[in-house]
Amino acid sequence: MNCHTISTDTPSIGEAKIPSPIQKGENGLNVYDFVSDDDRVLLDVSITNLVSKIKDGETIPSFEKAGPRNKIYFDPSKLKCALVTCGGLCPGLNDIIRSIVLGLYYGYNVRHIFGIRYGLQGFIPKYGHDIVDLTPGLVVNILEMGGSILGSSRGPQSIDEIVDSLERMNICILFMVGGDGTIMAASKIAEIITQRGLNISIVAIPKTIDNDIFMVSRSFGFDTAVELATKAIQGAHNEAEAYPNGIGLIKLMGRYSGFIAATAALAEQNVNFVLIPEIDFDLAGSGGLLKALEKRLHLRGHAVIVVAEGAGQKLFECEKQECDESGNIRPSDIGMFLKDAITTYFNEKDIETSLKYIDPSYMIRSLPSNANDSVFCSFLGRNAVHAGMTGKTKLLIGHWNDHFVHIPLDASAGKRKQVEPRGTLWRSVLEATGQGPLKNEN
Repeated sequence: MNCHTISTDTPSIGEAKIPSPIQKGENGLNVYDFVSDDDRVLLDVSITNLVSKIKDGETIPSFEKAGPRNKIYFDPSKLKCALVTCGGLCPGLNDIIRSIVLGLYYGYNVRHIFGIRYGLQGFIPKYGHDIVDLTPGLVVNILEMGGSILGSSRGPQSIDEIVDSLERMNICILFMVGGDGTIMAASKIAEIITQRGLNISIVAIPKTIDNDIFMVSRSFGFDTAVELATKAIQGAHNEAEAYPNGIGLIKLMGRYSGFIAATAALAEQNVNFVLIPEIDFDLAGSGGLLKALEKRLHLRGHAVIVVAEGAGQKLFECEKQECDESGNIRPSDIGMFLKDAITTYFNEKDIETSLKYIDPSYMIRSLPSNANDSVFCSFLGRNAVHAGMTGKTKLLIGHWNDHFVHIPLDASAGKRKQVEPRGTLWRSVLEATGQGPLKNEN
């Protein structure tokens, strides 16, 4: 990470002049400790780097700390807000919706909160999707539900038509919940709003079950995904142990980043091989996966393999790459490929095996969040409300160095976080599995 190239300035629509309506306690003191724009969170906490920057007279990069300000920009009595969830499903979406609605309604007395149905399609007239009047009564019990009560969709929509819709509805704050594609769209929407001279705040909440959004140390849904993935690993391990030469093969989420696969393998340390997009591996040959798997079965009689969906894509170089509706490259099915390759390899050697293949991906995506993610979502949603009410715009609410912060969209849009091959996480996986490099010597 090069801190010199990261923008940390959070734009505002205008000067916040209205005293915050946040309720006071019985003693007259504010329930909240208000946060100032001067409260900052360092990007890099390395003492060596900090001392070096101070010595050289450089500006130390930092993000604005999230939280309520004592003055707000928008008049709550006249304010209309909109909320949209985009992209794939993820545990915690309903928690985010609930947190934003309750934060606006009870914290700031905002009474006009609209839910946009089916992602960005909801802004486009030709689809004819209704809007939802979001009230505390509607969202109070949605924590037990998976998915999103607003629905979602993939694929680009006309940015100009989206902004036209915001103008027609007199929306002043738009909360966008989504992944890297949604963050890119939020950035483009904010650009058009600026070009038109509109006072509309755009606040994004990063959603990626893969935990791969740049400059965000943790994203909601990831904790739930790891917890549920460990259940699949437990099942695969039990199946593998129950049969001679049993093999449990689990495919987990992770198109470009292997955080779920790596973390789940550490949480449930019955895994012998972990395959992720960031780390190349060979299938055949003396140093490849198949030979290593054969050795494992010879020594222990069973094995468990965890593979991220984006791993091993070099094995499909002859196939035509397809894209999903959002323009993301859709990875070839490494899970089924490995299942067939492993079965063929041992059949040709006349070695009897029992392979059980498990893909829990869509089940995990659509389930409710666990307790940790639910609490995390509450913080994200309420901090998004505080940012929007203050007139902050072109930002996402992130978690960085153990604080919730305002991250400018430009700092994250179009970039991706990945597992560092020489970092602590992957080193720990190698130590836990003992799998070795799974590469042939040149």
